[in-house]
Amino acid sequence: MVTLRSSRQPEFILTQKCLGHLLMVLMSSPRQLDTHQKALAINLDQTIFGSIAEIGAGQEVARWFLRVGAASGTVAKTVSAYDKEVSDDLYGAGSRYVSIERLEAMLDREWHQLLTQLEKSRGPSTRFFSFADTVSARNFSGTNECHGWMGIRFQDEPGGEANDVLLHINLRDLSNLLQQEVLGIVGVNLIYAVFYQRTSPEDLSKVLLDQAGLERIEIDFIDVRGAVFQGWNRQDLLLGLVRENLAEAVVFPSGNHRGPPTEILRKRPIVLAPLGWESLVRDHEEMLSAAVRELKTQSGNAATKPLGLFAIPMSPPSVPSPLHPSLDLSSRIDALVRRGSGVLLFGYSELYRMTSFINRYTQAPVRFVVGVSSVIQLFSLPPSSLEGRLLEGLSRLFAQNVCVYVYPMTHVALEESLPSALAAGWKWKSKQGLISADQLQAPPPLGHLLAYLLASKFMVPLRLAS
Repeated sequence: MVTLRSSRQPEFILTQKCLGHLLMVLMSSPRQLDTHQKALAINLDQTIFGSIAEIGAGQEVARWFLRVGAASGTVAKTVSAYDKEVSDDLYGAGSRYVSIERLEAMLDREWHQLLTQLEKSRGPSTRFFSFADTVSARNFSGTNECHGWMGIRFQDEPGGEANDVLLHINLRDLSNLLQQEVLGIVGVNLIYAVFYQRTSPEDLSKVLLDQAGLERIEIDFIDVRGAVFQGWNRQDLLLGLVRENLAEAVVFPSGNHRGPPTEILRKRPIVLAPLGWESLVRDHEEMLSAAVRELKTQSGNAATKPLGLFAIPMSPPSVPSPLHPSLDLSSRIDALVRRGSGVLLFGYSELYRMTSFINRYTQAPVRFVVGVSSVIQLFSLPPSSLEGRLLEGLSRLFAQNVCVYVYPMTHVALEESLPSALAAGWKWKSKQGLISADQLQAPPPLGHLLAYLLASKFMVPLRLAS
């Protein structure tokens, strides 16, 4: 028997039969459940029982289950190891405190302890779980990177194998209190999702930011492990984060290392080669390689090697290219990664927004590499979403040590890709069959702006290796 109290209603008592009926009502409701209802639904499910371990930003996930009522039906233990020595004693020393390694250590220990203490008495009728998060919320001075790792280990059925879901999150609220609040919401969403809403990668992704939008929190990495996720494509899970507007961008690095943008891009010189949805052609790889070489030459003996990535928008362009057939996005990323090229998948195609994203993670040089046709498009299609249109877009694009390398194109390729450029007043001269950025002549008054960008080296013509 469970007693629930409300500030507005008199105390009332729920029998086991009432509990089951209330749970059925909550789960069958056609409308979206809020965080309170999700936490209560889990508390009323007599088959779910586990532990909650949280480091940083309070114990906001545990607090939801403790305050909605019937928590004894779900919560075996809550723990928060804020002191570093205590945390090391519990979970081992040697890893960063806000890292996937620390999250995995927390899950390993809490899961082992949970099963050791309760499997014999509760195992035949219980789906166990261990939830953990390790977070760097906004400090008193507001000088830290606000992010963290969150995960859950759970059983799909009593006595079943363990399964994991691991997330990397970025906290975007400006106060510590609001960051605590949104962390609790997402934590409840994750626990609810793995037990009730994980029939597909799309279902799992959709529920994670219920009651919390991208303006408050971002999930830019997800990994799943275990038998219940057999057949799931991890790449599709990452694609889903951008598709469902849970993240601005996700990264698919070449090689075996996988992780969120903060780990792949952090403090690195970056070269981005923006691509549309056209097929991969050899010139794109040559462009990216040439740009990486140019940045290495400019950087001299810099200790950190530039990282070259293709930048692809989630959505195809409004006017598809007549030259190249479209490919399935997932297959396209696969092809690039197999050929040794990393990919950043964005939820938008504007270069100035990509600049803002990259500058979240590095203050090292950032370079874009584009063909000559992209320069004409940049000037011909100013962003309509900005008040200052072209000038504002350019000022945002070239912020914080950014410049654009321009790869030469043949006369034929340029005319085929932009058949309307000549009619719009653009002219060019070819040298040895190639047209470079400094051989473009823009129609007035754009010519003055193009000349300024070239003279100031915001745009740098690349030369083909002889």
